[in-house]
This record gives sequence, C-alpha cells and structure tokens, in this order.
Amino acid sequence: MSLEAARAADVLAQLSSPVRLLALAELVRRGEDGATLAELRETLDLSLPVAGDALARLVGLGLATGSGSGTYRARPEGLREAAAAVDRTQPIAALLDDYPQLRSNFSHGRLTAMPPTLSDRTPLLGELLARFLDLDGLCDEDRINRRLAEVTDDVAGARRMLVDTGWLERDRAGTTYGPGRPLPQPVP
Repeated sequence: MSLEAARAADVLAQLSSPVRLLALAELVRRGEDGATLAELRETLDLSLPVAGDALARLVGLGLATGSGSGTYRARPEGLREAAAAVDRTQPIAALLDDYPQLRSNFSHGRLTAMPPTLSDRTPLLGELLARFLDLDGLCDEDRINRRLAEVTDDVAGARRMLVDTGWLERDRAGTTYGPGRPLPQPVP
C-alpha cells in the first residue's frame, strides 16, 4: 500500500468515531463561520477534553483548520483528497487515464454503467477491459470472471461485451477464452 493510500485509509478510519464525525458535520454545517471549541462542546453536548480531542484530530487529518482566534472550520476537500487517493489504488485506475471519455462509466475504480451497445464508447470499453485482462494466451472462464470482478459487478455482461466487440474469443463450448485481436500500441 502506498503512503498516500495508507493516509487515506487513516482518514476514513478516524472518521469511524461518532464524535469526530459529528464534529466534522457540525463544522461543515456552520460553513465559513466555523465554531470555537466552546461552541462545539456546547452544541454537541461533549466534555471539553472530548471536543478538544475531536478537533485536534480533525485538524491533524487535514479535515479542519484552526485559526489564531480559536475558530475551527471544516475542510471538506480533505475527504475528496482521501477518496481520490483510494481511487488511484484501484486496479484499473492507471489504464483509465488513457480513456478519459470512459470516466463517466466508472465510479471509484468500478464499472458502474455499460455504454449503449451502438455507442462509439463500447469498443473503447472493450479495449480498456482487454488491456486490463492482459491475456497472453488461453484461459478458462473462471479466471476471466475473477479478473473482471475486480472492476465490475456485471461480470457476465462485461465478458459478453468483450466477445461481441471482438476483444475476446471463446471456444465453441464457451469455457476457454483468448485474445480476439491485438491491442493497439499505446501512444507515447
């Protein structure tokens, strides 16, 4: 795991504390006005040490900022940064950078929507998934399914689309698959 991914995991783990999550939600609710430690303690009905610890941890995680006047403000972009770091660890993330027109079909490294069959994006998705599979010979359906399951819940639909677009070939029995055509060379 990269340092960036480990930090993102820590941010998410730290927010599993109900007190920290409530404190962050209250700071977000207050917007630019923010809140002092005393205001947060009173609003959330917390002891001063518990409220102080929650704010200190949020600041340490980069999810809140504190000013010299004692006012704390939410920094929600810290959550977006953590989510983006987790997204970058997904197995298809690096390949997806070469197919920006397919980004809307993915969410957090998962294929969430197949493009319409006659869309010009369907062959592109097939090419992307063929690159992801990285087949160098014949393999059984189970191996294809396991690999596709890393990026989609609709394994059968993705496998069928790969066959229909010619990126995968299947034997007559439908149990063995191989590359259907050579992949274009990546543009340097």
